[in-house]
Amino acid sequence: MTNSATEIRGWLSGRLPSEWFIDTVAVTVDKDEVLIEGRLAEPAVAEGADEAEQAAAGRGAIERFREQTRGTRIEIARELEYRSGKRVSWGARCGAETVLFTTASVPVMTRLRQPERQVLDTLVDAGVARSRSDALGWCVRLVGSRSDTWLADLRTAMSHVEEVRQQGPGAA
Repeated sequence: MTNSATEIRGWLSGRLPSEWFIDTVAVTVDKDEVLIEGRLAEPAVAEGADEAEQAAAGRGAIERFREQTRGTRIEIARELEYRSGKRVSWGARCGAETVLFTTASVPVMTRLRQPERQVLDTLVDAGVARSRSDALGWCVRLVGSRSDTWLADLRTAMSHVEEVRQQGPGAA
């Protein structure tokens, strides 16, 4: 098995219990991790339920799924980790709620000059972050949330490059 998201998603389509998710899982692959996210059926709520009640129902459904499927998810993750050589993480969506669990926290070495370190130190001093590492993660999440369209376009372009590479000379 290669480490492409499409091949992993295909393997998961045959391997995951059909009653878990209401549509095909989303698979995100990077150098370190495979993240599997599935959409759960929304639980019934009282007619006229407000957003807070609907969100709570979604979180409850995700927590139930997480506990009831733990053993099987671990088994599937071990199989996929062996096949892909990457850590496997899980997440679930229900309504507007998304929860990621068992995600990898991977150390990343970086070199920052003093002005960049001062930004991180300001976030720590202000109580926004517990450490420089936490502050850097906060900054990355902020940029990701503010530029998701641009990042999505960039990822699409990169996937097209990968497809062309796979069709090149010497491709199997």
